[in-house]
Amino acid sequence: MPAHIRTGTHFMSGNIASAEGALAAGCKFYAGYPITPSTELAEWMSRRLPESGGVFIQMEDEIASMGAILGASWAGKKSMTATSGPGFSLMQENIGLGVITETPCVIVDVQRGGPSTGLPTLVGQQDVMQARWGSHGDYEIIALSPDSVQECFDITVMAFNYAEEYRVPAIVLMDECVSHMWEKVVIPSEEDIKIINRQVPDSPPPPGQDYYPYRCKNGGMVPCMPRAGEGYRIHITGLTHTEKGYPRIDAEAQEKLVRRLCDKIRLNQDKISKVEEYLMDDAEICFVAYGTTSRSARRAVKIARQKGIKAGLLRLITIWPFPENRIRTLAERIKTFVVAEINYGQIFYEVQRCAGGKAETILVPKLGGELHKPDEILKGAGI
Repeated sequence: MPAHIRTGTHFMSGNIASAEGALAAGCKFYAGYPITPSTELAEWMSRRLPESGGVFIQMEDEIASMGAILGASWAGKKSMTATSGPGFSLMQENIGLGVITETPCVIVDVQRGGPSTGLPTLVGQQDVMQARWGSHGDYEIIALSPDSVQECFDITVMAFNYAEEYRVPAIVLMDECVSHMWEKVVIPSEEDIKIINRQVPDSPPPPGQDYYPYRCKNGGMVPCMPRAGEGYRIHITGLTHTEKGYPRIDAEAQEKLVRRLCDKIRLNQDKISKVEEYLMDDAEICFVAYGTTSRSARRAVKIARQKGIKAGLLRLITIWPFPENRIRTLAERIKTFVVAEINYGQIFYEVQRCAGGKAETILVPKLGGELHKPDEILKGAGI
């Protein structure tokens, strides 16, 4: 068993579990800047990465951190960073660069109360729309949200797999509570951990023959990714570019490139999107939650059931792409969606949009600093 995978049963925090998940997924490079409440993840990686032949660098800021992990990815290494709200804001421009250059990497955003410096040590879920729309332009992103320390491990592995499979930055939207929570974590054996690696080209073309790093094979939507320094002539730019990688500034090139960048996620939405359903078979009221809020929502469902109310929980594991089809299907048969989130309404508007007026949609907000209590969710739902 490789030394970098610590199999067995452990007692650890969410930040540490996420770091161990990254190592299990094959992460070999971490660049980041300390920021509460994600710093423990960086501290853990600074000790553990060298044990597996990896490299840890503390950068001067979050802008540089994103640039560094993009560069490491083009050198062929799985790479990641971790941050929180203000640092996540600084990363947005280079996240957009990662999208247009199709650079796989993972960003863990441990959400705290905002805006600005906000509540550095207290919980929030106020970055979910920023994860989707934080950089400019049309693009699609993958973002996932764990609700337990075990899932901090599992979902970090999943994020690396999605990043590699679709050549896109993948975001783990943790929150302060789950990042600092300590629970049992079971790390399976190496052969039981599903790992996806990026597709690489077979060999460089013969001398004098053009190479097309952004050309997809067999009608696919994700091109193979060469490693810099292995004989490929690569041009990487944030400008709209052709399959050869060189800038081409016209509407035709933009249409072809951006449509593919979006469609490689949109057309695989049902494959990527993951939810957990609890007591939804006969539910008339559907609580919608994600992250640690879903733990309170699950308890609220149990209390409602004890009162004879047919309630269920739809827990969002994948935030982006949003599970639109499942919401639309449920809206055909339930009476009410109740969305509990630690913000003043973000995912609520997505649920309301997909419900299309066929089911009532109620927001139960918290503005940061603490989790919902189950009775608060029930009160907000009128139960």
